[in-house]
Amino acid sequence: MPVRQKLKNAAAVRCGDAVALDVRIGLRYTAVKLSDGRTGVAYTMRGERIAGCSVFRGSRPLAGKRVDQLLAFLESSDRLESSVGLAACNAICNVAPVNGVPGDILTAVELLSSDRVVMVGFFGPLVPTVKKRAARLEIFEEVETRAAGLRSASEACAALRACELAIITSTAVINNTIDSLLDAAKGCREVILLGPSTPFVPEAFDGTPVTMLSGIVVDDPNGLLCVVSEGCGTRFFGPCVTKWNVRLRRNV
Repeated sequence: MPVRQKLKNAAAVRCGDAVALDVRIGLRYTAVKLSDGRTGVAYTMRGERIAGCSVFRGSRPLAGKRVDQLLAFLESSDRLESSVGLAACNAICNVAPVNGVPGDILTAVELLSSDRVVMVGFFGPLVPTVKKRAARLEIFEEVETRAAGLRSASEACAALRACELAIITSTAVINNTIDSLLDAAKGCREVILLGPSTPFVPEAFDGTPVTMLSGIVVDDPNGLLCVVSEGCGTRFFGPCVTKWNVRLRRNV
């Protein structure tokens, strides 16, 4: 079963009769706040060709819908709808994990000096440390102009088959490349899903090589909604969220 379907099914079981109180589709991130205050975010991934004055094509209004209706967007071929679906999933599922470790990912995972590291998605703040501690770092991005030395995301699968540690952006759930990337990474010692879009749904990654989920829990919903509405990115999330790392397994 594809990861997106497993996420939708797992979140649907947990959502009960929750209703979306507020939905914000910002320039960088999308946020969904539930009637009980729980809030989740996901990257705003717009389609390549958007015409007209409206960018969201799904049924509106979103606020007031049952959360299971928003979860249905998770499997949409429209990236913006899928962003809303993943944010709804994260609103339901991303609570402080019992067995989680708070903090940045590089404090929770061991990097060996012999490691070949593949990063799918550009996580700029991690790059200097990974380069210093690992043998090699290759970075793959849809938008290759974000920094020097980035390679096309279309080449990522081949590199994943030959590395020891994979750091994969959870936006791969939104653009539906997650299954092919995880299949390519099945020989890795560590496979980390990283970023604010990361869903804390361990059962959705059973049968995959994912060893760690590294994402956020929203502590200040109203503050986060403001940040999203003002088009801000992750470096403005700090006062509103806590970073968590959830160990799923260790690959041999």
